[in-house]
This record gives sequence, C-alpha cells and structure tokens, in this order.
Amino acid sequence: MKISLCLIVKNEEKFLSRCLESAVKFADEIIVVDTGSMDKTKEIAEKFTDKIFDFEWINDFSAARNFAFSKATMDYQMWLDADDVIPEKSINEINELKKKLSDDVEIVTMKYGLSFDENNNPTFHSTRERLFKKSKNYQWIEPVHECIPLVGNIYYTDIEIWHKKEVSEVVSTRNIEIYRALEESGKEFSARQLYYYARELKDHHETVKAITFFEKFLASGSGWIEDVIACCQELAIEYKKNGTEEKILPTLLKSFEYDIPRPEICCELGYYYKDKQDYNQALKWFDLATRLPQFHSVGFVSSDYTGYIPNIEACVCLSFLGEYKKANEYNEIAALSRPNCPSVRQNRDYLRELI
Repeated sequence: MKISLCLIVKNEEKFLSRCLESAVKFADEIIVVDTGSMDKTKEIAEKFTDKIFDFEWINDFSAARNFAFSKATMDYQMWLDADDVIPEKSINEINELKKKLSDDVEIVTMKYGLSFDENNNPTFHSTRERLFKKSKNYQWIEPVHECIPLVGNIYYTDIEIWHKKEVSEVVSTRNIEIYRALEESGKEFSARQLYYYARELKDHHETVKAITFFEKFLASGSGWIEDVIACCQELAIEYKKNGTEEKILPTLLKSFEYDIPRPEICCELGYYYKDKQDYNQALKWFDLATRLPQFHSVGFVSSDYTGYIPNIEACVCLSFLGEYKKANEYNEIAALSRPNCPSVRQNRDYLRELI
C-alpha cells in the first residue's frame, strides 16, 4: 500500500518544514496545494516535492482539500495540516500499517492530539478520518470544519498525529467569518454546521449567540451523538457565563438520555454543586468521574476529565469538609497525571500541615 500525502497551505513557512521532514519518512507522494501564500511556503515545499499546485481560495476548505485529493495517484490519500507534527513512534506505526493493511479497508482513522500538558503529553484529542482509499473517490464536505463522513470499511488505530498550532492571544477570525457569510447569505445550516458555528461563537466570547446556536443544534434532533453529548457540556458552561443557572442542571442531565455518564459531564455536575458550596454532592460527581470505565470515544476526549480534574477537585471538596487525609489521597492520585502541576504541590504542602 502506498500513500499520497495531501496538504493545503497558506503562509506556513514557520511550520511546513517540520511537517514535511517527518512526512517524507512514510509518504510515497507529497502533494501541496497553495491557496495564496505571500511568504516562502512554496519555496520550502519545493525541497520536498515537485507536485505543488495553486488553488484560488473561495472560502471553502472542502473545495481545496478535494482539489488536493484529485491530484493523488497512490493507493490511499492522507491529509495533514502544515502545523501538524508526526511523532517518531507514529512514523514507525504508519510504515508498519503500510505493510499489513488489508486491501478491503477504505478509511483509516488516527488520534488527533489537540492540547498538551506541561510534559508535552496529549490531554485532548479527537479521532479523525486520516487515510482514504483513492478508488472510492471520497469527497470532503462542509466549507469549514470540513470532514469526510465515516462511511465504508473503517479501520480504527491509535496512531497519533499532533496538531501544534502557534499559540496566539488573538483567536483567528477566519472560520467564524466563513460561517457569518453563510448565515448572511441565508444558507440553511446542517446540524453539524449549527454545532461548529456555536463553538466558533463561544471561542469569540459571543455567549448569547453561541447559546442560540447550541440550542438550535440540540433541537434539530439530528446531530451526531458525540457532538450532542459535547454540546450538553458546552451549553451548560455558556449558561453559567450568561447567568442562566436554572438551565445548567437539566442540560447536563439531558446528556444521560444518549449514553452512560461521561467523565466530563460528571465533572461539570461537580462544578455545579461546588459553586453552590454543596461539597458533599459535588464530591459524589467528581468521585464518579474517577470510577467510570475507560471510554473509547471517537469524539473529542480530554484525558484530564478521568484523571487530573476529578481527583484534584475531590481533594478540594474533601478539604472543605475537613477530611484532610482522604483529600490528600485524591491529590496524590491527581499527581499521577500531572506530577509537576503547581496545584498538586500547593495542595500537598497545605494538607501536610493538617494531617
């Protein structure tokens, strides 16, 4: 099995070399589609491939990705972003996959690390469609937060790709501007677009409008179950910001209609009761989050909600309840996930004097 790696880029001179230096270790073909760079992006790309194409940007990521896929000639098409990092372990795993992948596999998924702790370990990830059998002619959909629907014979892997975008104090307006243009044009949003527009609005601190679109998404009744559960958590957080506290509890509990309790929902329930200074009730929810079975979601997953967060919060609740020895036990479990975290060290010093 051979891989055509397809990237769409614009002004990526800071990161492109880092990505392609790893990619050449497994990709049999590299296709770079430039959507209007004004820096040295194309010069850098030329060091790794001669298959560089221009594509006029039309505010549609799917159109650009489909164009890149159309240039692929190998058995499978793979996508990356220019600021993605492929760990050495993942390079080896991809090369092993190339040797053993069954010919009837049409889509391969990989883990997509999106946030990292102080030791550079992924703490927040999603499962993304990553490799596609060229003969099936898969097409990207949605102009922003684009995807290829998971339809076909799918092979799920734990191979990790890390998204290491540049940290900026200013949130990019690129995505939300595309959504606003679609809204102004009168386009009817799909359920998925309602959800991702709401997330963009949330990230831009437009709380009231974010709530409106999260509510529209839930009311549609047609969202992907993983997005629906995540929406219950995000909507509850926005209600808290907006001072609509009476809606928080029903929204979090609504998530139980779709699946067993998720750790992140349990933690939000813990925060709800902690804010009311009901530390006994809060403790029950944080403790439950630590005891739930390992859940393998293909949606967004934060490992902190099963390790660090509920244990550190249970420690706080127990401290308020005067159970210092038990609080210390939870703090030490939290330390297993974040040994260098300042909160863990502060709790340890505080509790040492009280035990």
